[in-house]
Amino acid sequence: MDIIDKLEAIKTKWESLKEQLNDPELMNDMKRYVKINKDYKDLEPVVNAFTQYKTILANIDEAKEILKIEKDEDLKEIAQEELDIAVEKCAKIEEEIRIMLIPKDPQDSKNAIVEIRAGTGGDEASIFAGDLYRMYLKYCETKNWKTELVDMNEGTVGGFKEVVFNVIGEGAYGLLKFESGVHRVQRVPKTETQGRIHTSAASVVVLPEAEEFDIELNEKDIRKDTFCSSGPGGQSVNTTYSAIRLTHIPSGIVVTCQDEKSQIKNLAKAMKVLRTRLFEREYNKYLEDIASKRKTMVSTGDRSAKIRTYNWPQGRVTDHRIGLTVYNLPAIIDGDLSEFIEKLQMAENAERLKEGLE
Repeated sequence: MDIIDKLEAIKTKWESLKEQLNDPELMNDMKRYVKINKDYKDLEPVVNAFTQYKTILANIDEAKEILKIEKDEDLKEIAQEELDIAVEKCAKIEEEIRIMLIPKDPQDSKNAIVEIRAGTGGDEASIFAGDLYRMYLKYCETKNWKTELVDMNEGTVGGFKEVVFNVIGEGAYGLLKFESGVHRVQRVPKTETQGRIHTSAASVVVLPEAEEFDIELNEKDIRKDTFCSSGPGGQSVNTTYSAIRLTHIPSGIVVTCQDEKSQIKNLAKAMKVLRTRLFEREYNKYLEDIASKRKTMVSTGDRSAKIRTYNWPQGRVTDHRIGLTVYNLPAIIDGDLSEFIEKLQMAENAERLKEGLE
């Protein structure tokens, strides 16, 4: 099947989905409506590109026909110029369409849940985990995404031993998923008196937020405990039992949320994280299946692998998956992750194109 046949089939499917969305009966099955609406929106950019592509192909045919039958040299020159422009546009849109036709991770369009944990390095690792948290918050600001703190455990001299937060925005997971792995920092810690460079680490896990339709939870399987929110060192920061701890009895998964003063809001956030943790178990099987097919593993595979090093003395940041080093550490820590994420997307697309050809 050539590219035109593929695009015609996609357009036919898109039109069928459009008809289904216009059926009032569909609203009686909300789970099916959500899926059909998502599929429709996912195919729409491809259909729009196909419309442009057909217009360009028609322009090419028209210019070729003029060159074949026209006697006037001036008109032939104009036709040749138009043909050259159309051929260039055609090559560009064909490449764009090929990228669009690459099978996507079905979770890419979802919101994300990000978990950052201090690793080796003691207090310095906690400070670095705080640096990463601020870096991601600033990156999310550039994308106009909303962030919600879910849970945190502050370090004794700053930063976080652990911090969990939601990112709400179209395609958040599809971009932030590249951040999963171990981040390493090389610098002189604030706690170092001899001026020696230390190496510390923090781990980042990015998960696609599970929707209610992805995971069905039975209330009988969940034990809910309430407690007072705590701050650094464990001291209570309020006297109301607003913090929530959920235990999923069949799996043993425990989730806490204490960011909100309202118990109801903390419960809603905790349920969201619990759904995602349960969904993660099934999603990991999908990641492992992809891992067995890919070599670069830019967005999947072993989350304990070192993916990036931030070297303060040299002002450099290196992503070890794609061998990219930039000497712009202050801007990156200030949220300018676009170059890394764009290059990682390109590497992943190259892997997916290769998969499609094999």
